[in-house]
Amino acid sequence: MGSVKDYFSSLGSGIVSLVKGMGVTGKEFLTPKVTEEYPDHRDTIQYAAPRFRAKLQFIYESDGRNRCIACGICQRNCPNGTISITTKMVDLPDGKKKRKLDKYMYDLGSCTFCELCVRTCPQDAIEFSNDFEQAVFTRSKLVEQLNFLPEQPDDPAPKPEGYVAPGA
Repeated sequence: MGSVKDYFSSLGSGIVSLVKGMGVTGKEFLTPKVTEEYPDHRDTIQYAAPRFRAKLQFIYESDGRNRCIACGICQRNCPNGTISITTKMVDLPDGKKKRKLDKYMYDLGSCTFCELCVRTCPQDAIEFSNDFEQAVFTRSKLVEQLNFLPEQPDDPAPKPEGYVAPGA
């Protein structure tokens, strides 16, 4: 007698579960549909969430300079070597030497989008963009140089007291 009772109780719980599922399906069936014409209306459609990490990019000032001081912290903190920085030494007018950024190479194909480079940058020079369209046919196109703008001339360094310019 217990097996018949178990059979009908499981049959009843199955019907209740089916009705709940059909209610959810019916509610979704009645909600208005949103169709986005993706390739045609790219400028009006918001595709990704605002915090989506797509591609690393430099932040440039209004005068065309980037904020990077070539400290290399982002390169050291990258867990899989996605970032490669090449620096050069330049002479300042006061005779001191300064390290400057020569090339900032970024490999999108090996990036894990962990954002360690962005969070540890002391100058807030890099950020992730929200552009998700990064499809290419070859992996070599995923490696790019981020400091693509031409180098701006530096502001003249302050001259120390008693400094005599050559030829004066």
